[in-house]
Amino acid sequence: MKSLAVIGLSACVVLAGCVEPIANSRDKPVDAARLPDDVRAMAAPGQDLSEVRILAEDGCYWYRYAGPVETTLLPLRTQDGRPICTRAQ
Repeated sequence: MKSLAVIGLSACVVLAGCVEPIANSRDKPVDAARLPDDVRAMAAPGQDLSEVRILAEDGCYWYRYAGPVETTLLPLRTQDGRPICTRAQ
């Protein structure tokens, strides 16, 4: 029984190292008041536009989603499911 507890604790420690922070310091949030009107118009309903950022890796808008289990960044999408980006992919 002790070995099972040690294995479980070891797994938790190892997996904790795999966690990536939500925001990178170079990914600055877009001020909600400065979010372009055309982006607001394209965004599908149900997405929180109060904390939107553009990620440097892909140039797309991402929003902060606070779910029941975790808080994460999700891509801001149009009503037909396409991501909203500042440059062509």
